[in-house]
Amino acid sequence: MMIGSIILIMEAVAATTIRVLGLILLSVIVGWFLSYYAIKNRIFENIFVAFSEIFESVPVISFFPVVLLVFVGGIGGPLGSELAVDFLVFTAVVWNIWIGEYQAFKTIPKEMTEISDNYRLTFLEKMAKVYIPFSVPRIVANLFPSVSNGFFYITVSEVFSVGAKTYQVFGIATVLSAYTLSGNWAGVELALVILGIFIVFIILAFREFAKRSVAKYALDTDTPVVRRGRFNLLEATRRSGILSRNPFIKLANYNRQRKSRTFRDDYFEPEKNKKVNYLSVAAGLGIVAILAYSVYRVVSPVPYGTWMMLFNLTPSLLIDLLYDYLRVLIIVIASMIFAIFAGYYFAMNRKGESIGLPVIQTLASYPSPIYFPFIFLSTSVFVSSIFGFLTDEFFVLFLGFISTFYYVFYSFWTGMKAMPQEYNELMKNLDLSFFQKMRKVILPSTFPYLVSGISSTINSAWGGLMIGEYWPSITSNKSLIVTHGLMKSIAVATLNGNLAVAAWGSFLFGIVVVVYSLLFTKKMMDLARKKYVAEEGIF
Repeated sequence: MMIGSIILIMEAVAATTIRVLGLILLSVIVGWFLSYYAIKNRIFENIFVAFSEIFESVPVISFFPVVLLVFVGGIGGPLGSELAVDFLVFTAVVWNIWIGEYQAFKTIPKEMTEISDNYRLTFLEKMAKVYIPFSVPRIVANLFPSVSNGFFYITVSEVFSVGAKTYQVFGIATVLSAYTLSGNWAGVELALVILGIFIVFIILAFREFAKRSVAKYALDTDTPVVRRGRFNLLEATRRSGILSRNPFIKLANYNRQRKSRTFRDDYFEPEKNKKVNYLSVAAGLGIVAILAYSVYRVVSPVPYGTWMMLFNLTPSLLIDLLYDYLRVLIIVIASMIFAIFAGYYFAMNRKGESIGLPVIQTLASYPSPIYFPFIFLSTSVFVSSIFGFLTDEFFVLFLGFISTFYYVFYSFWTGMKAMPQEYNELMKNLDLSFFQKMRKVILPSTFPYLVSGISSTINSAWGGLMIGEYWPSITSNKSLIVTHGLMKSIAVATLNGNLAVAAWGSFLFGIVVVVYSLLFTKKMMDLARKKYVAEEGIF
């Protein structure tokens, strides 16, 4: 019986792993093309960034109506259920990857784009030789949190209920759900152990891939930084040889080996009188028109009395949203502190990295609805003795932290791994303290990575808040419910069937996220491109 359970669990974990990794690969490929178009077209860029921010902030469970209408209702059968689950998993892993790729394309050193333009590389050549290689370290930084997010939300992706009907496909969530309903806790523990083993192997493989990718694709001349002293002909010759392998020289050599091209004198002239892309403008206006018409179709049947009720409720919902943003701010600060200290230690300590990264990834990948009630039950008395009436707030913040801290952690860690070697040598030669390293070198160098990680942390914290702010009967005799919070208000309204309030709260939330994406994420990425591209410092 035990052998049969082990085989079943291993097959289920393998099916889930293939589903998650396959959808991550699809996200990467699609993101390359969307990100390239975004940096070339300002209208699409604003739409792309805003939509990515909104959908990354929306918890997976918010996509259930789309899943029900399009896949389950429209297609139906096993194929419809599989596509519905794939869509839910896709929405859990895609957004931070797209933001990371966009951020990489946005901050690529201008020398690289100028060389590719001057040599008239085709679109595919630019992607293969410039944009995709430069984006690899950013993608690596987001692979780890995407895997964590994929497994984190797997319990509400592979098995989900709409109304009285449950939809599911074969995977580890199906097995865990069946064991939980039957009270087979030994099977649940065995499944979690096997899932952890699979995740460890995945992370070890990703860590090796990350190490090789950063070594191959991070812009780094490997030029040694030497202390001042007498001129050394042998050392000067060696440094000259290293400099000759500069990435831009490699790119120039590659193009010289290509078939001869006809060059014009104006290749190196600044671009003048850039024409307006009317096709892109028309596409943008078309999207806006479609959205406006869709909004009109939805809101026009709403009675006047309902609108008055929603308008009167708006101040209360905005106050709830303010409470949630304060929670998100605390989660981000805690995540940043953890990322800076732990990321620095792992980046500088290979032994600690080899042990710590798989442990962090495994813990981050376990679905929180499975294990969090055990944490709550075993620690609630102790936590209550310390925090008193803030006990529920502590657990909500803790749940938000464990559901999102890895975004900024892996971004910072990968940023440090991709930092030009010259900077590390310089810090050693100047004998900087830890805080001097952080303030003068490491934080400015990793700033583009941090922008992407912080943005994803802010956007993804809402999933943990959605689960934790209103969790009745989390154990047999206890509930986890906060006093104020927009996620709680939406959850309660949905549970009571008050869809108008839930939709209005989500609408207000979406407006704030759009404003945030334009004022924070886009501005910070522009700042990173203009001032904090560390790779520029080696040329």
